[in-house]
Amino acid sequence: MADTEDPTEATADGITARYRETEAERLLTFEADGRTAAVAQNVEGYAMLKVRPSADGDELERYYGFDMALDHAAELLGTSPNALPVPEAAADMGM
Repeated sequence: MADTEDPTEATADGITARYRETEAERLLTFEADGRTAAVAQNVEGYAMLKVRPSADGDELERYYGFDMALDHAAELLGTSPNALPVPEAAADMGM
């Protein structure tokens, strides 16, 4: 469980997750021990999720399901998908 009340940020087990929206995307980024990973979706909130090594990095893979995108993000961070905190504002990402 996250240790913050901000709906756009969550921290647990040394992993910080931040959610923000740009003009084109919903963006969920993770940071842990100097590693980063990002999950992006179009701003309308539909379409496949893109996994990147960072918010502005090149797309590595696309997924329909949020769970699969989180699994890949966790792999990039060297942790378990269950360890990733998800801010409340990002909980509805995925198809």
